[in-house]
Amino acid sequence: MKTTKRTARRAITKRRPVRFHILTIFPDIFDSYLGESLFKRAQKDGLLSVMVHNIRDYTDDRHAKVDDRPFGGGPGMVLKVQPIWATTAAIKRIAQRRTKKVRTRTILFSPRGKKLDAAAARRLAKYDELILICGRYEGVDERVAEYIADEEMSIGDYVLSGGELPALVLMEAVSRQLPGFLGKEESLEEINGSFPTYTRPEIFAPAKSKKWKVPGVLLSGNHKKIEEWRTEHGAPVRE
Repeated sequence: MKTTKRTARRAITKRRPVRFHILTIFPDIFDSYLGESLFKRAQKDGLLSVMVHNIRDYTDDRHAKVDDRPFGGGPGMVLKVQPIWATTAAIKRIAQRRTKKVRTRTILFSPRGKKLDAAAARRLAKYDELILICGRYEGVDERVAEYIADEEMSIGDYVLSGGELPALVLMEAVSRQLPGFLGKEESLEEINGSFPTYTRPEIFAPAKSKKWKVPGVLLSGNHKKIEEWRTEHGAPVRE
């Protein structure tokens, strides 16, 4: 069989593709981002797959209601436990039909969750199936955190309108750990750290402004001095 770039990337890893399952009430949010660039190529090459599940399809009433008023009163609405439970149960049943040894992790995005970092991304990259629960409105019925999710996770010390953006952030952080996703392992800032980079032109002169120059050491061809400069001016990726 003729070797192509796609088959070469597949050969990088012997493990089965990672499957991301996103539980949301706004499934169309993900279309443009997942259909471009690295995610598009990785799905095409079979390195990973992304399945977006609309929890409205798993409700137990004819009105497909996914939220209700909070017990004890208060503003806003709360996502119900039933459609989230039904969706995750269906995902796990299908996964177990494929293989009995599937490794699954269910994550609920929450401001109270553990903050996502590089160490967490590496840990999660070892799973076969990641189920990502995106909250909305005033929150999610606490029984989801207690009985369905394996862990709660946050992407920062701030509050967003829902878990869809955190789901995208987590997927990219995890996917970067998968062999073949970036094409070159050397591209991983997690390995090399982060340092300033420049490209042509060597001198850029905006109108009525002084010249913006590339540091001379980067033009010297002296790889030892370049490495020293990058070490001095760079920063490791935070764990």
